[in-house]
Amino acid sequence: MTDISLVQILLANLAILAGACLQGVAGYGIGTLSAPLLFLISPLLLPGPLVLNAIILTILMLLRNRGALRLREVRFAVGGGVAGAVLAALTLLVVSTKGFELMFGALILAGVALSIGGLKPALNARNSIIAGAASTYMGTITAVGGPPIAMIYQNEKGPLVRANMSAFFLVASVFSLTALLLSGYLGMRELRLFAVTLPGVLVGFWLSGKLVHRMPFEGLRPIILAIAALAGTAALVRGMLSL
Repeated sequence: MTDISLVQILLANLAILAGACLQGVAGYGIGTLSAPLLFLISPLLLPGPLVLNAIILTILMLLRNRGALRLREVRFAVGGGVAGAVLAALTLLVVSTKGFELMFGALILAGVALSIGGLKPALNARNSIIAGAASTYMGTITAVGGPPIAMIYQNEKGPLVRANMSAFFLVASVFSLTALLLSGYLGMRELRLFAVTLPGVLVGFWLSGKLVHRMPFEGLRPIILAIAALAGTAALVRGMLSL
């Protein structure tokens, strides 16, 4: 593959493996952890290839946690996701490559800020719609859609979080893929990159099943957010230097 080297493919699989394992344990994480690392490895890996990988992961997670699913709560977030995807598609149609790097960095840092902001919105219809829109918008452009929707589930129990967030991410990812396709950000190159990084998702999901009751997510959270902040800053600097 001329777009990316073998070393970059191996590193990308490791980054996706780590994110998939984290999401399998905590309910989200493949975007927050993997996307910043993938951007540092090669911006070509975002957002399309990671969104495609996230769809496979959410299907697997939904099947594993389907007993805890509560569709009534998810539908409001999905409704907000429609608006978020439309806005993201319009954004991608007008943004340049240089502008994409700046936007990527800004949205990553916004996601970090949301994660450490201490806000605890209630799990209700209004907040679900707002979180769904923000999550899908961010997820379409950066593949990091976890922080907004995770905020409204932070006081819920593990199985419900993993089931409901998986259901939302699955539908939101379909919206995101549609937006990426219509805006020209999803083609054969992205499909090839998805194919060579899919093993990372499969191994990471399998590993999460072994670690779901052992992995200290809260202990890893500062490290994950630091990685995201570093990559977001790097994207902003790269974008500003190329202006």
